[in-house]
Amino acid sequence: MALIELDRVSLTFPPTRRGADPVHAVRDVSLSIEAGEVVGIVGYSGAGKSSLLRLVNALEPATSGSVRVDGVDLTRLSERQLYAVRRGIGMIFQQFNLFSSRTVYGNVAYPLEVAGVPRSEHRARVSELLHFVGLADKALAYPEQLSGGQKQRVGIARALAARPAILLADEATSALDPETTVDVLDVLKRVNAELGVTVVIITHEMEVVRSIADRVVVMEDGEIVESGPAFNIFAAPRHPATRRFVRTVVDDVPEAHVLDGLRRRHPGRLVTLSFRDDGARQSQVFAEIVRGDVDLELVHGGLEDVRGRSFGHLTLELTGEPERVEAVVARIGELVPLTDLGTGAQR
Repeated sequence: MALIELDRVSLTFPPTRRGADPVHAVRDVSLSIEAGEVVGIVGYSGAGKSSLLRLVNALEPATSGSVRVDGVDLTRLSERQLYAVRRGIGMIFQQFNLFSSRTVYGNVAYPLEVAGVPRSEHRARVSELLHFVGLADKALAYPEQLSGGQKQRVGIARALAARPAILLADEATSALDPETTVDVLDVLKRVNAELGVTVVIITHEMEVVRSIADRVVVMEDGEIVESGPAFNIFAAPRHPATRRFVRTVVDDVPEAHVLDGLRRRHPGRLVTLSFRDDGARQSQVFAEIVRGDVDLELVHGGLEDVRGRSFGHLTLELTGEPERVEAVVARIGELVPLTDLGTGAQR
């Protein structure tokens, strides 16, 4: 049984003014998340991803459909019963949401106080968590004395205080620089791998999901438009929204403006070849080109790594006798997916 299961869930807000239409934040979404997964939910602003997260921790009641967490249907619970469920769900935020008047120790201890954990048990738990996130020496510091990355690590420690089975991260790295983002993601990987916590990350940054997600869910206009293993999403995106996201971090078939420049500089036959680790090797393809007495030059693209698997798109210029080039294109097209971009402009 899935740890988190949404079945045909919708969330609709009433009009904000007379004559306006209702706002359909989430539309008929079904999604299952298994225990121990790291799932990245991706979408542009207004796609519905944060609303979806608020359904999971019952901060918003579903308009229709069911939301189950560990087999319990949240739509059937009272507010008091929902409070108990929320204790098993940790949350971290883009702006950290730390208490400025409390020390790091006090921030991490706060969920324990709310849960009624005896004060005699606080010190050991807080110390354990601060060591886990690498901030044991900052226990008496205040949030204003910390960097953004340190604040987010405090947020992670606080979210873990009550030993949740699920950790929800809402744009948790958007306010951080790239190097600090890597540090925070490393902590989240450890949360999943060492503590067994299921992690759901809301983001618009594909570098984040490439780094950490086992599975990716893409949302647009309140709907899930594509989902699947992270490798498949990056190596072969199907929906236009997914392709737009993937192009921010992966060189695919050159876009029109890039292709125009390539054609001006490279008058030969341009082809884009798609490689993945379960297909033909580059050495096989290049050997076939050389065997056909055709010259090649790599003009665009590269190889990528996602969760330990590799893929990539390489655009080549092939030059030589037209008949030989045509024959080589036909042969290598049988080995790997090939997009024929035609011949560039004459010099």
